[in-house]
Amino acid sequence: MNITTTTKAIVSRSQPARRDIGELLAPLERLAGVSSNLVASHAGRFESDGEPYYLPRYLFVGPQGGGTPIHVGIFAGVHGDEPEGVHALIQFVQALETHPELATGYHLSLYPLCNPTGFEDHTRASRGGRDLNREFWRNSTEPEVRLLEAELRTRAFEGIISLHTDDTSHGFYGFARGAMLTRNLIVPALAAAEKFLPRDERPVIDGFAARNGVIRTGYEGILGAPPKLRPRPFEIILETPAAAPEYLKQFAFIAALQTILAEYQKFIAYAPNL
Repeated sequence: MNITTTTKAIVSRSQPARRDIGELLAPLERLAGVSSNLVASHAGRFESDGEPYYLPRYLFVGPQGGGTPIHVGIFAGVHGDEPEGVHALIQFVQALETHPELATGYHLSLYPLCNPTGFEDHTRASRGGRDLNREFWRNSTEPEVRLLEAELRTRAFEGIISLHTDDTSHGFYGFARGAMLTRNLIVPALAAAEKFLPRDERPVIDGFAARNGVIRTGYEGILGAPPKLRPRPFEIILETPAAAPEYLKQFAFIAALQTILAEYQKFIAYAPNL
């Protein structure tokens, strides 16, 4: 074996094999093919290094509630090296299919893989070399960001939820942004997640002041509603600790998501009496 061949073999062994997007999404595709609640309606296509990709999008239509459907977007996999949220969102959709009453009154737009090339490559950034979660509403040329911004601009979400993983934390926590009621949603959501994972109680998390696991500020350029949008939707970012067991991370995410939907329904029902 010559030196060039040896070098290629070493590089090949040091780099993990690409994750298979088709295999990842197969459960949702199969479910969408037979479900009366779930529709696969992928948002757009783009190329990376000459390879075709698309932005996976699924719509879950819950049983009819008492009024106009509530539109909420749930996003995962913005960072390609954070598969926990991706798998949790897939599990959440499967749970909704079994118990659709959990989504009564909702139209849920689900984006389980916002950074397909990063997921394939096991990298935080996209294959274009950009951290997508610093690119939003900054005139980004990244195709994934442009597709997601179009969704955020046109879908009129009343709520936006993002799932992330933090490798510097040993507890579950979240960012609360947007509408004033957001804090009233994230507090019970963290309590629900705490049944599976401890809460991060540090006064400073990820460089931001925090209280009882809730951060009210955040980085610029993260996935969220258009800056000038009024009224503001509620915006919640849920963060799970990377080191926790996989099944507990999924349970914590799912419990938090279910709680947010339930609590917002209570708010909608109570709002006319305010």
